[in-house]
Amino acid sequence: MARRLAVLCSLACSLVLLATALTAPPASGAARGVALDVAVVAGGLDHPWEVAELPGGRLLVTERDRAALVLVSPSGDTRRIGFPSSRVFTRGETGLLGLAVDPSFERNRRIYTCSGWRRAGGGHDIRVMAWTLDAGLRTATLRKTLLRGLPSNATGRHGGCRLLVARSGALMVGTGDATNPRNPQNRRSLGGKVLRLSRFTGKPWRGNPWAGGQGKRRYVVSYGHRNVQGLAQRADGSIWAVEHGTYRDDEINRIRARGNYGWQPGPGYDESRPMTDKRLPGAQVSARWRSGRPTIAPSGADFVRGTRWGGYRGALAVAVLKGERLMFVKLSRSGKVRWTRSPKALRGFGRLRDVTSTASGDLLVTTDNGGGRDVVLRIRPRS
Repeated sequence: MARRLAVLCSLACSLVLLATALTAPPASGAARGVALDVAVVAGGLDHPWEVAELPGGRLLVTERDRAALVLVSPSGDTRRIGFPSSRVFTRGETGLLGLAVDPSFERNRRIYTCSGWRRAGGGHDIRVMAWTLDAGLRTATLRKTLLRGLPSNATGRHGGCRLLVARSGALMVGTGDATNPRNPQNRRSLGGKVLRLSRFTGKPWRGNPWAGGQGKRRYVVSYGHRNVQGLAQRADGSIWAVEHGTYRDDEINRIRARGNYGWQPGPGYDESRPMTDKRLPGAQVSARWRSGRPTIAPSGADFVRGTRWGGYRGALAVAVLKGERLMFVKLSRSGKVRWTRSPKALRGFGRLRDVTSTASGDLLVTTDNGGGRDVVLRIRPRS
């Protein structure tokens, strides 16, 4: 308790400054700003990669390098849930990453993780796993490895690993290419893809474009990705992905079945190649938003819900790492970018990793500054 209070007190001054009205001038066609309340709901974290809300208001957080599954109480207290952290492969960009809570959690107690994993016989890969939490939220028990063999390299670079339970009930997985130049365009590889599977059996989703074929391509929805960092579903049912670029062109993409998003860094691993390389055979899907040069490293994202958000309602809220901001992207009904905006009230917390919309419409945001000084923020329009 004392440690938690110390962390919260150390942030008090920042909160006074940052819980202010949006004052940045709007871009052309942008909605007028709304005043924000910004509060720290948990501190003392280290590289928290994803946050998810449980029924009743408690939160789950994955810490990448500590490979810890953390429970946050409504009062802000944190404690670890029993979890086999020693089995998680942690290096570079890989560790305990993606997290999703089952929509029927109150009945089945299921959650899902995506992480690096140490094989019993040596080596490592990236796996999607289903767990159940006990009634006291103290222990996670492995129920099923849903998908294994997602590529992972020795440095942990480009591990991807974002999860989303779509409204169809499918579990979607955004993956990285593991810096293997063959992975993105090879539909027999799970790297550099958006995948879709049953969250209960781990089998490929029946509606997948190559579900009737053989091997790993049965899981593939789209391919030609570099390193998927965010997945979100819009109110119209469409799926959107956020992707890291090289030195240029971070992307926000609307995911289409069979879509090739154009990343092909071979031969070798040539990062001067365009993120969407129109020289490849066939058609490539163009990004809906690009950072241009330089990149800002966007990461987790979710759509804003609720009328109290005013003109921000329906926008895609994107956590930004290198650019150290929260970016709202307003999209037209057809999916074209109308405007982007980054509130000054959310520019003082350093690197931002994840955004999750809660049942009440608040936004939960994790920082990613390391050193045990990371926090979870709750952002809501001021009433």
